[in-house]
Amino acid sequence: MKLTDIKNAADSALFAEKGYDVFGFDREAVRARTKAATEWIHFGAGNIFRAFPAAVLQTLLDKRCMDKGVVVCEGFDYEIIEKAYHPYDDLSLLVVLKADGSIEKKVIGSVVESLTMDEGNAADMARLMEIFSSPSLKMASFTITEKGYAITTSDGTYMPVVQEDMQDRTLCPKHIMGKVTRLLYGRYQSGAAPVAMVSMDNCSHNGDKLKAAVLAYAKEWAKSGIVEQGFVDYVSDHARVSFPWSMIDKITPRPDSMVQEMLNKDGFEDTELIITGKNTYTAPFVNAEETQYLVIEDDFPNGKLPLDRGGVYFTDRETVDKVEKMKVCTCLNPLHTALAIYGCLLSYTAIHDEMEDEQLRALVTRMGYEEGMPVVVNPGILKPEDFIEAVLKLRLPNVFMPDTPQRIATDTSQKLPIRFGETIKAYLAKGEDVGKLTFIPLVLAGWLRYLLGVDDSGKPFTPSPDPMLSQVVGQMDGIRFGTTIPEGALNHILSRADLFAVNLVECGLDKKITGYFNELNSGVGAVRTTLKKYVAK
Repeated sequence: MKLTDIKNAADSALFAEKGYDVFGFDREAVRARTKAATEWIHFGAGNIFRAFPAAVLQTLLDKRCMDKGVVVCEGFDYEIIEKAYHPYDDLSLLVVLKADGSIEKKVIGSVVESLTMDEGNAADMARLMEIFSSPSLKMASFTITEKGYAITTSDGTYMPVVQEDMQDRTLCPKHIMGKVTRLLYGRYQSGAAPVAMVSMDNCSHNGDKLKAAVLAYAKEWAKSGIVEQGFVDYVSDHARVSFPWSMIDKITPRPDSMVQEMLNKDGFEDTELIITGKNTYTAPFVNAEETQYLVIEDDFPNGKLPLDRGGVYFTDRETVDKVEKMKVCTCLNPLHTALAIYGCLLSYTAIHDEMEDEQLRALVTRMGYEEGMPVVVNPGILKPEDFIEAVLKLRLPNVFMPDTPQRIATDTSQKLPIRFGETIKAYLAKGEDVGKLTFIPLVLAGWLRYLLGVDDSGKPFTPSPDPMLSQVVGQMDGIRFGTTIPEGALNHILSRADLFAVNLVECGLDKKITGYFNELNSGVGAVRTTLKKYVAK
């Protein structure tokens, strides 16, 4: 069985015999309608897109709630399109690994066109401009990771590539945010039709990050006379270009070898693991957990797609903010990051195995319930108690989810402010003593210990990719495994509000974190000993 064997729903008999669910709509008709009047384009062709937004759209197409598909565009790693989309006619297989051990296999056919933002690909760039110039476009969505919106360096100055883009009078930018702004300029020139620019990335106030980057480009271009001031006014006009906030939650690990083997036994042939030159791990299939949430601010100036009929929540900005804080600051992401840090230190390679570890399970459980939940705000549409219970009892322990602490540890420096700093800020705002916190400071100390690149057995390991890794590791220079550092030795790091969202020295947590670090770093087995000391009731 191959994905390209499926030209339409009628070709699904063999797949159905093997328990594969195939779309029930006329894909070629959907493709033609989408080509003629695209309503939705998505930037970021990674696993989360195929496993969640594209799967939601498939449900809507099957229900006849929609009659057009989605166009996907990749702006960073073009090999994803070239190797995981084009050879398979943009089809993919979603493998849902449920906590009860059952497996759902679904062929996703809602993606009907795939493009790159490669400036050397004139046809794709022309097609993108055509899509953005069409009044039919209602939504451009994004899963490009938080790094995709960054246009400045750590000192606040524009990145060199961004500076070049902003001075380029030919309007051929190289940074993805510049390219998106150029597409919006094309829309402005073609009649300035309204559109919603919807970031679905897992970062706080994601819509604001997208808007800030686009506006920065627009203003600089206008200042240099490259574009009209009217374009800045267009992008700034909420009634014409909106940048809704959203919260997304679904775990989509790298393609797993066990899933690959299972599919091969079925006779499914499209299981090749693809590792691109930019180190993206992908495949014609995606494995993912069953649980998923997508909450989007209801702000669509050109009309909204009925995603709510596929399980997406539409709500107001305040509620999105509450849901995001509940998840990112308390009920999931901090627990994930804690498991990632200590999982690497204790040489684990699976998140679900960590949940069998008495100390690690106690660490995330107590941190979530005892330190996070007291300051969480109930968003109303999702109950924090139900959310965190599902995380701790169903999602993280799911033995069928092949997620790793090494993957979760990627970009940790970018995650610390929102996942831990915001909770510390909430305690400070309530006038409470943050000195009573134990588990959050223990995780932050664990991260500093992780930066040494030595596990609890004394063996070196390679920390996961992180845009600030070399910088923060450099700030740990001179600190060696098995040594004790004096009070204040970490204050140059702990005082960095850009890393932690708060100055940990000023709020009085520096001594506690330094003390924990010394305990964690005292020698072989010290990480385990320290965890036993502080997390046991």
